[in-house]
Amino acid sequence: MNKSVKIALEIGLAVVICLLTFFIIKSVQKPVQFKKEVAARSQVAIQRLKDIRTLQEAFKSVNGRFSPTVDSLKLFYETGKMDIVMQIGSLDDSLAVANTEAIKKANRNLKPAEMTAKLAAAYAAGQKVVFSTVTEIPVRDTLFHSRKDFVIDSLAFIPFSGGEPVQMESAIKTVSGVQVPLFEARMPYKALCKGLDNQLRINLDAERKDQNKYEGLQVGSVTAPNNNAGNWE
Repeated sequence: MNKSVKIALEIGLAVVICLLTFFIIKSVQKPVQFKKEVAARSQVAIQRLKDIRTLQEAFKSVNGRFSPTVDSLKLFYETGKMDIVMQIGSLDDSLAVANTEAIKKANRNLKPAEMTAKLAAAYAAGQKVVFSTVTEIPVRDTLFHSRKDFVIDSLAFIPFSGGEPVQMESAIKTVSGVQVPLFEARMPYKALCKGLDNQLRINLDAERKDQNKYEGLQVGSVTAPNNNAGNWE
C-alpha cells in the first residue's frame, strides 16, 4: 500500500469517526432537548390553564356553575360584572371599632343594608368607623388588569399548537348527596408538542399512560372533585 492511499484511508477513517461521534452525541442530546422544550412550553400552557381556572371560579361566583366553553368565559370577561367586597376603615383602629360598635348597639333594629348605610353616613361625616360594602364592577377591571401578558383572545387556544382549541367541559355531579359544579380544561401533549420529535412525544404519552396519568396538562376534573387543581401541582 503506497503512502498516498494510506493517507487517504486514514483521512476517510477520521471522517467516519467524526460522523459517528456527531450522530451519537446528537442521538443522546435529542431527548434532553425535547425534555427542555416540553418544560418551556408547559410553563406557558400552565399559566393559560391557571387563567382559565381564575375566570371559571369568578364565573361560578356569579352564575353558580362553571362555564362549558372558553367562548362564554371570554364573553363573561368582556361584558360581565361581579361583586367586590370593600372594607372601609381598619379593624386595627381601636377608635373606629369602638365607634362602630356604638352605632350598631344604638341601631340594633336596622336591617343589614340599613346598618351599612348608617355607617357609611357616619364615615362621610368624618367619624372613624369600620364596615364593608359590596360594589359591582366589570370583570375586566377586576381580573388580570395588571397583567401585561394577558390576552383574552389567546385563552381558547393551546400554545404552540397552531391554533388547536383548549378542550373544556363542565358538569354538575352529585357528591355525597350534594350537587357540585365541576369543570376541567385539557391540553394534550399531542397538540402542545406539535413540531417536536413525534416519536419522543409518543414515548411521553406512553409513559404517562403507564403511570395512569393524563397525556397532557389538565386543570380541574368533571369526574371527581379536586378543588380545581392542576395535574402539575
